[in-house]
Amino acid sequence: MANDEPQRATSLNRLRPDDEHAFATPSKKINDGDDLNFFLSSTAYRDLTLWLLRLNRSMFPTKDSDGKVHISDLTQPPPFSKTVEHLRALLDAFVALLERATPSTGPRRFGNVAFREWYRLAEEEAGSLLRAHLAETLRLRSSNDQAALIDELKSYLLGSFGSAQRLDYGTGHELSFLAFLGCLWKLGAFADGEERAIVMGVIQPYLELIRKLILTYTLEPAGSHGVWGLDDHCFVPYIFGSAQLGPPIDPDDYTKPVPTEGSLPSAPPASSVAKKDIVADYKDSNMYFSAIQFIYDVKKGPFWEHSPILYDISGIKDGWAKINKGMLKMYAAEVLGKFPVVQHFPFGSLFRWEQDPAAVRQAGTVHVQQQPIAAAKSKDVPIPGSGVHTAAPWAKSAGSAMPQMQASTGVPSARGPRVGAGAAGRPQVPQAGGMAPTAAP
Repeated sequence: MANDEPQRATSLNRLRPDDEHAFATPSKKINDGDDLNFFLSSTAYRDLTLWLLRLNRSMFPTKDSDGKVHISDLTQPPPFSKTVEHLRALLDAFVALLERATPSTGPRRFGNVAFREWYRLAEEEAGSLLRAHLAETLRLRSSNDQAALIDELKSYLLGSFGSAQRLDYGTGHELSFLAFLGCLWKLGAFADGEERAIVMGVIQPYLELIRKLILTYTLEPAGSHGVWGLDDHCFVPYIFGSAQLGPPIDPDDYTKPVPTEGSLPSAPPASSVAKKDIVADYKDSNMYFSAIQFIYDVKKGPFWEHSPILYDISGIKDGWAKINKGMLKMYAAEVLGKFPVVQHFPFGSLFRWEQDPAAVRQAGTVHVQQQPIAAAKSKDVPIPGSGVHTAAPWAKSAGSAMPQMQASTGVPSARGPRVGAGAAGRPQVPQAGGMAPTAAP
C-alpha cells in the first residue's frame, strides 16, 4: 500500500438476483494465532476494510464544481431510501424491547443480568423483524434461500448487540453491525451513493441504541484496555466523525484518496473535545463529538485523566483529516488486528473464510505470535503488514494486502507527557513524532 493512499475506497462486489449462491449461518473460525494470520489475508478482511473505507469517504464534506460545499451534518441528513427507513424502524423495535426487560434491582458485581432477558427477546424477534423490514431485499431470493439468508443476517445483527453471557459490549460487536450492513450492500439493498445516508441514518441510530443498552444494563467494556484504550466500547464514531470535519472532496472522483491533512474551514479545533461546552454544541451534529459527549455522561474527572488517548489526539495541529487517517490505521491495528477482538467474528457466505489471492505475504506481528498456535497448523501464513508498535500516521511502512488500509498504526500525540505515562505494565502514551506501542490485550 502506498503510504499516501491509505483511504482510497473501492466497490464491494454485489450478488445479482439470478446468481447461484448458497447462504450459510456464520460460524467461528479464529481460534489461535494462525487463524488470526489467515483472517488478515482473507477476503473477509479485504471486504470489511473496503466497506469501512467506502463509508468513511462518504462522510467527508463535498464540493460542487461551482465551489458550493455540502457538509455532513447529523441534523441535516440526506434523503433516506426505503431500505434505510426500514432499518431505522428495525432499530426502533429493538429499542422498544427495553421496556419489556427492566433492569434487575438485585445485588450484582458487573453488568445487569436483565440484559440477558433483553437479548433473549431480541433473539426471538430478530427473524420476524428482518422479514418484515427487509421484505424487498429478501424477495430477490427464492423461498429456499430466504431462510438461510435470514440466519446469516441474524447472526451478524444479534452479534452487534453485545454478549448476553459476559454482559459486555465492545468493538468486536460494533464490527458485527458493520458486517450486517455490508451483507445488505452485497445483496443490493442499497444504491451507489447512499453511503452517507447509511452512516447517518442507520449507524448513528445503532450507536444510540447501544448507548441506551450500556446505560440501562451497565454493560462492561469488552476487552477494554482501561484508560489506555481509545474508548471503552466504540470506535467507528471517531472515524466517521473526524471525516465529517475534514476538507471537502469531489464526491464523484473515486480515483483520488481522501485528504490526509486539513479541516473544514468551519470545523472546531481538535482541542475542543476537552471543553464540555463546545462538545455540547456539536454533539447533535457530529459523530465524534457525540461519542465524546457520551464519555462525559458516564465518566467523572478531568478528560485527560479518564481518556488520555483521546486527549493526546486532541492536540494534533494538522487537522481532522490527519486524525481520520490515524483513526483508520488504529482501527486496523487495534480492532481488525487484535485476536481478543476478532476471535468471535463469524464467517459465512458473504464474508468468507477464504484466502484473498491479492494478499501480500508479510511477517507476523509479535501480538499474533503470542497467541495460541495449533501444532497441526502451518505457521507460514501470509498477513498484511503490522508492526510491533502503533505507528504514527505519517510513518513509512511496508505495503499491505489491502491498497486502502493497513494493520499497523495509530494517532500521534501532540500533548506533553503526563505523570504516570509509561508506568510499568501500561503502554506508553504516544508522544509527538514518536511511536505509540500497541496496548496489551
